[in-house]
Amino acid sequence: MFRKIAISAVAALAISTGAAFAAVEEVHIDNVDFSFQGPFGTFDQMQLQRGLQVFTEVCSACHGLKFVPIRTLADVGGPMLPEDQVRAYAKNYSVVDKDTGEEREAGPSDKFPANIGAGAPDLSLMAKARAGFSGPYGLGINQFIKGMGGPEYIAALLQGYTGEEKTEAGVTLYENKAFPGGWLGMVQPISDDQVAYADGTPATVQQMSEDVAAFLMWTAEPHLIARKEAGFKAILLLTLLSTLLYLTNKRIWAGVKGPKQA
Repeated sequence: MFRKIAISAVAALAISTGAAFAAVEEVHIDNVDFSFQGPFGTFDQMQLQRGLQVFTEVCSACHGLKFVPIRTLADVGGPMLPEDQVRAYAKNYSVVDKDTGEEREAGPSDKFPANIGAGAPDLSLMAKARAGFSGPYGLGINQFIKGMGGPEYIAALLQGYTGEEKTEAGVTLYENKAFPGGWLGMVQPISDDQVAYADGTPATVQQMSEDVAAFLMWTAEPHLIARKEAGFKAILLLTLLSTLLYLTNKRIWAGVKGPKQA
């Protein structure tokens, strides 16, 4: 009896694991050479500004950035908009004043308003909440080389629509080769030339998806570059201290250990 139970358990585990592996293998995520990747990578200011434009003109219709202060659009390492442009941009939104409870025009000190009308998820931390690379059989091996792949997942999702759709339980679903399971309820949000970039960059689906993915990586980790710089300095300091400790140790114990015998 116990043997039958054990065999059944192993078979169920193999089936569920195989199904999970198959689901992982079906998802198609391309690696994107973003400027902020690598130990010395930095955000591309112009790309962040283009990504902000895509978010404002397209994504903000359904999604919000409730954890991102508007004033950070002027921060060094980010989109670095001039202060007057940040103030002008803030006026596009309205917020509820905490003191009076009345709706008023947003200012740079306010955060992007939440957008829950369409039931869409907030995008503030989406680039860190998703993993595009999981490696063979979902083991996460690729992440050691390519990183978590959150921005790549966002870019691939926006480019992954096949044009096929179906209806289940009265809900229209759209096929997407980058989405786990292959079908999602969000209609394809972007199309070629949907926005007009101020810097003249061609607004293709690929360009816009990568731009907004880079922008969402910045909203999720605005201090990424500062963290990299601090880490690099820490490594240099630890290397120097290790060298000094090694040389000090040799000098202190030289008289005790004596010269090496031939």
